Amino acid sequence: MKTTRHRLGVAFFAALPLLSLAACGSSGGTTASDGSVTISFLYDNGEATVNSAKAVVQAFEAANPKIKIETESRPAGTEGDNIIKTKLSTGEMSDVFWYNSGSLLQALNPGQTLVDLTGDPVMKNVEETYLPVVTQAGKVYGVPTGTATGGGILYNRKVYEKLGLQVPKSWAEFTANNDKIKAAGLTAVISTFKDTWTSQLFVLADFFNVQAASPTFAQDYTANKAKYATTPAALTGFKRLEEVQAKGYLNKGFGSATLDAGMKLLAEGQGVHYPMLTGVVPGFIGKFPQVGTDVGFFALPGDDTAKNGATVWEPGAAYIPKTTKKLDAAKKFLAFIASPAGAAAIGKATPPAGPYRIKGAALPADAVQVAKDLQGYLDKKEAAPALEFVSPVKGPSLENITVAVGSGLTTAAEGAAQYDKDVEKQAKQLGLAGW
Repeated sequence: MKTTRHRLGVAFFAALPLLSLAACGSSGGTTASDGSVTISFLYDNGEATVNSAKAVVQAFEAANPKIKIETESRPAGTEGDNIIKTKLSTGEMSDVFWYNSGSLLQALNPGQTLVDLTGDPVMKNVEETYLPVVTQAGKVYGVPTGTATGGGILYNRKVYEKLGLQVPKSWAEFTANNDKIKAAGLTAVISTFKDTWTSQLFVLADFFNVQAASPTFAQDYTANKAKYATTPAALTGFKRLEEVQAKGYLNKGFGSATLDAGMKLLAEGQGVHYPMLTGVVPGFIGKFPQVGTDVGFFALPGDDTAKNGATVWEPGAAYIPKTTKKLDAAKKFLAFIASPAGAAAIGKATPPAGPYRIKGAALPADAVQVAKDLQGYLDKKEAAPALEFVSPVKGPSLENITVAVGSGLTTAAEGAAQYDKDVEKQAKQLGLAGW
């Protein structure tokens, strides 16, 4: 993956803007003679984000007729990041803006630029397990603007039933399932390396297992005290990628296969396991309606069945800059976004790919199966944020490295060492201590 929105690939986020990027806009707001207030709200120009933003604005205005919201979109990616930073630094930020949660929040210097929401009634419906990804230096700054997305294995439930397979909780069980699937003449593990970002899931979705085995890895990695190549738990993700290729589990032509081709294999049951994000599923219902019910999700298995859990990509957040002149109205809007009514409005516009991070916001009965499966991990507190939410260190070449490892061109050890070197430039650019 390249440096990205939630770091999981520019290509992915162009196709799936549900994992929201950011928002910005003109500063301030206006008050009319009748007492009505107008505030500004900016968001990225991805189709799903635009649909979600319009829906939540419409619902909010219906419930709050004295508050009007002016909306405006902005580009995604690095250009959008620069717009966010510029508007914050010049005092021209919108009254409410939509941006990443997690490690990228620190680049905004939130203590100086954003309104502190710690203990504010705005936060009353936000799930406590979400708070760390919108917190810096002990202060909370944002509310979730969408749903969580799980990284792990999408699987064909009908094939599992036909072959009498159970969802694995260990890598040994996963391997046993793959052997049975291969023996049945089906593709055990789908890989789609033409869309290079899709090659990274065995590494990035393994972070729950890394953290379980090495609880301080994220902090040590950020401080340049731990490496992928020299931390056994972290190296494992590269080894998994290497192993599935070596054992012949992959589909024919995996090097030239696309995400669309991979989802077709999975939907039709010709391929059974696909290392992927739950977030891609709603976008394929139009092409393959059966993916909503026939495709399930399970966490990438580790070595310890007692420590099985999912790696989660958290939704972005809505923030208020300190420069707003309409703080009360802006807080009302944030409180609505972080309410069951706000979640429902967003959900109607963009089908949820995972659980909401808002208390009382339940998945609809017709939610895709992968969202329900991910909900189970969160309900049992068997989940952890992806590394990018707890460390800003991310190199631009991971997707190329994982393609090489997953194609058998580079060993797992070599790939991990290459990635350790790849992250150095970014870490130095961020001015991180220890680099």
